[in-house]
Amino acid sequence: MALSPSHKFGQIVGDVLEQALYPLLERFATTHGLYLDSKGVRPARPGKNVVWTDSDGNAHALDYVLERGGSPEHVGTPVVFVETAWRRYTKHSRNKAQEIQGALVPLRQTYRDCCPCAAARIGV
Repeated sequence: MALSPSHKFGQIVGDVLEQALYPLLERFATTHGLYLDSKGVRPARPGKNVVWTDSDGNAHALDYVLERGGSPEHVGTPVVFVETAWRRYTKHSRNKAQEIQGALVPLRQTYRDCCPCAAARIGV
């Protein structure tokens, strides 16, 4: 990864956009009786990142997952897989969209019996 100030600024903008989505998802989760999993410590999973594994054994780090029946101590049934991104140029946006698709499509297929929604937000 580049170490330029513009790259660092882009990371900050992306983090701010991701954090701006949290209150909206939290309100939605509360309204509909869902658990919102996000980055941070959660006893039900190892590490601080939200990671789900597809049927081929590939791990996919996500920004958020809304779960039915989930709690800090128990991983529930996935209802929505959410990934966000911010890119400055159209070419990078297409690449990021393909990267996100490469995570969300296999997870939807793996958990198809749960009928999860896959949501992606790419800001340009």
